[in-house]
Amino acid sequence: QVLVKESEGGSVQAGGSLKLSCAISGRFFGNCAAGWYRQAPAKERELVSQITSAGTITYADSAKGRFTISRDNAKNTAYLQMNSLKTEDTAVYYCAADPRNGIDPRRHTSYGYWGQGTQVTVSS
Repeated sequence: QVLVKESEGGSVQAGGSLKLSCAISGRFFGNCAAGWYRQAPAKERELVSQITSAGTITYADSAKGRFTISRDNAKNTAYLQMNSLKTEDTAVYYCAADPRNGIDPRRHTSYGYWGQGTQVTVSS
């Protein structure tokens, strides 16, 4: 069993920063890929970033240069540092984890374990 829990999101002004954390319980964290996805109203869930157990990182084009994903295996936690936030970054952000190999970040259904989501609101 893998339990996933995101930190509380928040509201920031455009240009600001926010850091999300994702606690992943279970003894498989070191083997887990961790992904951040987001879903805005009336839109499909989309990839923000993924980091594999080997440390391979994928970013969506919208996140490149502004967001940084990282993981601390000692703390069983993944992070998403978001800088230069834009109003279009407003969404519910979800953390996902899965210990299986070959997780395809382009398909959020690849992940078997999800947090409850946390709201990030960026105002102009």
